Amino acid sequence: MKLILQKQKFLGALSAVQNVVSTRTPIGILNNLLLRASGSSLQISATDLDIGIRTSCEAGVEKAGAVTLPARRLFSIIRELPSEELTLDVDAKFGATIRCGAAFFRIMGMPEEEFPAIPEFPAKAGDKNPIYKIEQKGLKDLIKRVSYAMSADEKRYVLNGLLVCLKEGKLTLVATDGRRLALADQELEFPKSGEREFILPAKAVLELQRLLGDKDEVSFAVLENQILFQFGPTLISAKMVEGNYPNYRQVIPAQAKERVTLERELFLNSVRRVALLSSEKSNSVKLSFTKNNLEIAANTPDVGEAREAIPVQYKGKDFAMAFNPEFLADPLKNIDSDTVHFDFIDELSPGVIRYTKPFLYVIMPMRTA
Repeated sequence: MKLILQKQKFLGALSAVQNVVSTRTPIGILNNLLLRASGSSLQISATDLDIGIRTSCEAGVEKAGAVTLPARRLFSIIRELPSEELTLDVDAKFGATIRCGAAFFRIMGMPEEEFPAIPEFPAKAGDKNPIYKIEQKGLKDLIKRVSYAMSADEKRYVLNGLLVCLKEGKLTLVATDGRRLALADQELEFPKSGEREFILPAKAVLELQRLLGDKDEVSFAVLENQILFQFGPTLISAKMVEGNYPNYRQVIPAQAKERVTLERELFLNSVRRVALLSSEKSNSVKLSFTKNNLEIAANTPDVGEAREAIPVQYKGKDFAMAFNPEFLADPLKNIDSDTVHFDFIDELSPGVIRYTKPFLYVIMPMRTA
């Protein structure tokens, strides 16, 4: 295999796939990227067996072929090369020579036969397996609005991902860690036979967030235990998380008794400032509602206290609730509205944040002394 490559295009393709490469795998081939050259392009693949990414870049292919090369080392070499054009030459024993200006590198690779296969995206939709299509920006925004609420607790593995629900002409994404829940949806056309539900693992969610663009569509297809996303030259395949997602509709409170409309940015900045004087032990801020006023306060006996008031339109009875400040700030950072509605029933019931788009965020209050 012999190629002439442009450094920035090659580097862009390498950085698109290399996050998937595991740093702690005992399976040597999973430390490598598969490089396959033909026609006028170089295809690059990476996998950790649960998630795979494949992309391509332009290449001057003087001799077609394939090899697997160590991902981290290859990326480091290409990133540091002195000029824009480089040649990559692989011999019969899988030794890869990289030349660029006066720089010379030789690294040892492995044959492609050992590299695990990444599935191909279906060429056409079937009756029971439709190909779903959505704007890349639309999917990226939906993910942004909910992904921060995924659980990082590996013991609750079904919560380590997003519930993707394709029902009643809607794509709904749900994330929860048991203490808060975020839900966003968007209308999407698909046949009745295409209704399904699955859990997309957190690693695939993060890669989609990183790689989806702001233009063009992304197509996705659901196979037996995998989901494939294809956009531009990039394909992401991910094994679904096995298990049953909890019934999220049970935790969404019924009709709220009170609604307060808040300036999102003002509320977010106030919560952040006051939270500076909460501690790891008492990680909470207290929201006290009085007539046309909201006071946000933190009081940690061995640290100090902070208070900030913001004017609001509120005419109900005086009452207070306490929340984890990080959980309160997360949705405010990830939605794009000037104002948000904060709905509540009483001091012990969950609060709900909503805004103009189909979105809701349920947050459990913390008990205070």
